[in-house]
Amino acid sequence: MSDIPSELQYTKSHEWIRMLPEQKIEMGITDHAQAALGDLVYVEVPEIGKQLAAGGVCAVVESVKAASDVYSPVAGTVVASNTALAERPELLNESPYTAGWLVRIELDAAASVPVLLDADAYARYVAASAD
Repeated sequence: MSDIPSELQYTKSHEWIRMLPEQKIEMGITDHAQAALGDLVYVEVPEIGKQLAAGGVCAVVESVKAASDVYSPVAGTVVASNTALAERPELLNESPYTAGWLVRIELDAAASVPVLLDADAYARYVAASAD
């Protein structure tokens, strides 16, 4: 079973979010997602200031197997992007929940964080989709 930190929230498309102070979140892809993709060779993160729509594509990750879009679970403005991933995309494989974060987003004033899966629910979802 992949690593699923209990303090994070998860989407069914295998993104995670971490709540930060001041209406901000940090997000990335899960350990399950990076394992399924294999060795990552390219990561494209959005520029600071980019407006993101909930459910819209916010990043692209590419492995030796496939390219995959990463979706923002929230609406907001990009306030930081992990530019280190351009030089070291393998950080997503090595440390998907810390050094491999993708983007930090300031939530739109009218936006709220959607109800996402907690660690237990995400673990059940991953296990059920493996059957």
